Amino acid sequence: MLSTDSAPALIFESSGTTGVATSRHYVADPELYDAAAYAAFEAIYGSLRDWRILALLPSYLERGQSSLVHMVQRFMERSGDAGNGFFLHDNDALAAALRQSEASGQKTLLIGVTYALLDFAAQHPMPLQHTTVMETGGMKGRRREMLRSEVHALLRDAFGVAHIHSEYGMTELLSQAYARADGFFQTPPWMKAFVAEEDDPGAWSDRPGRTGRLYVADLANHWSCSFIATEDVTRIHTDGRFEVLGRIDNSDIRGCSLLAI
Repeated sequence: MLSTDSAPALIFESSGTTGVATSRHYVADPELYDAAAYAAFEAIYGSLRDWRILALLPSYLERGQSSLVHMVQRFMERSGDAGNGFFLHDNDALAAALRQSEASGQKTLLIGVTYALLDFAAQHPMPLQHTTVMETGGMKGRRREMLRSEVHALLRDAFGVAHIHSEYGMTELLSQAYARADGFFQTPPWMKAFVAEEDDPGAWSDRPGRTGRLYVADLANHWSCSFIATEDVTRIHTDGRFEVLGRIDNSDIRGCSLLAI
């Protein structure tokens, strides 16, 4: 859906986690998407120019037309670090890149799809002092579904870090939310989480403490649909952050999120 007569400049396609038809997001203004992605990340983590970015996103790279891959590519371009790179099926090369970054004291972001990060952690556990580990995307059918607390405990132990970071996004949203610890997601100012009653889609609010279906308002979706009803169950906290508690009963597990309790 586009609210303009212009042809889409980009088409993002979902990863097809469920094995059914993938969703598509027609993007009229890629520069708006890029600007929103930069601002959302840098508001929490500082300038991308200070970061080296190592990406472990195999299922996304293999499909193409991924909004996540597009975002990370733009982050790498904005960073400009010569050590930036995607790693498809070469965990040994990724381990070598991490060791080089650690030895030089370079601030590094390791962003990976959850199942691939778990595989990498099992093969190459190493202490990371200068690296932020960020998971996204869930299991994609490659591993059993796990609670976020389980995943984060395994990754913390493997890498010797205090916290595992998370990204919340999906094809239908042009903005992202980030959690610095424990899966409590912070949205940028133009993105807001709401809670709706599961049996009454018209009853929704941003009142803290409520649990229900996650609705997201994303003004970066300027030319498409700015109001998305997800299949996630959420709780809103007093500071405006939200956490994902699970999925609506009988809905498919998809998107860039993990289960929590």
